[in-house]
Amino acid sequence: MQLIAYFWERDDAVAVADQLGGEVGRGRFHGEDDDEDHPWVVVLGDVDRAALDALLAEHDGWLDTEADEAPAAPPPLPEGPKRFKGRQLDR
Repeated sequence: MQLIAYFWERDDAVAVADQLGGEVGRGRFHGEDDDEDHPWVVVLGDVDRAALDALLAEHDGWLDTEADEAPAAPPPLPEGPKRFKGRQLDR
């Protein structure tokens, strides 16, 4: 599993990458057009999560939330016809 950690300072990203063997790059947020506003990212492979969490706290970093969460299953579809104010709607 690939993890992506974000940092505002390049030095913090480099320090974490050196300790955990990751690659440093520049991330982008939607709607940001100024390169100075983009965070630094560290792409990590399989690492010790306890060590990573400690380094994130020490260097003011955070993980990509999509990497932590599995996609949710869609809600079930209705099995019967819909009703509007007591009347059945034709489809």
